[in-house]
Amino acid sequence: MTTEPLHRNPERRPDRAALVIAAVLLVLAGIVAWDASRIGGVVQYARIGPQTVPYAIAICLAGLGLWTIVEALRGDFPEREPQEAMPVLWIVAGLLVQLLTIRFIGFSIATGVLFALVARAFGERRFWISIPFGIVLSIAVWVIFARGLSLTLPHGPLEDALMNLLRPRTTA
Repeated sequence: MTTEPLHRNPERRPDRAALVIAAVLLVLAGIVAWDASRIGGVVQYARIGPQTVPYAIAICLAGLGLWTIVEALRGDFPEREPQEAMPVLWIVAGLLVQLLTIRFIGFSIATGVLFALVARAFGERRFWISIPFGIVLSIAVWVIFARGLSLTLPHGPLEDALMNLLRPRTTA
């Protein structure tokens, strides 16, 4: 018989990333519980009210946080592959470009550029293909939302031109 505890990996140190995730889970559980405690409600006979589900979620989050701490200290998480930062940076750049330009150039062009930058993150290097494809796809989405569902999305010169083409003509 061995004297080592079950499931312990003696070669590995505690997983710091998992401990950070556990801390975030515990903080989130605390925030949800605090927010649930502030919910006023009618006192009900069965003691089930608007606070019940948030408290249940807080308990589950706290349980996950504690479980993650135990697993991190035991070293039971599998080793992660090295992370590549460039794909994440391309996606963040696309989101920033869309955020900063959507009011000026409209939904279709800004989202088309976002599409191209996300495609670049996944390995597509030909912007001359991905930008027009993204714009065409975004125009289709814009038409479905703006015309089909009557929702308001930011519009720019491309959407304005498209609306002029789709506007019913009246003869006078």
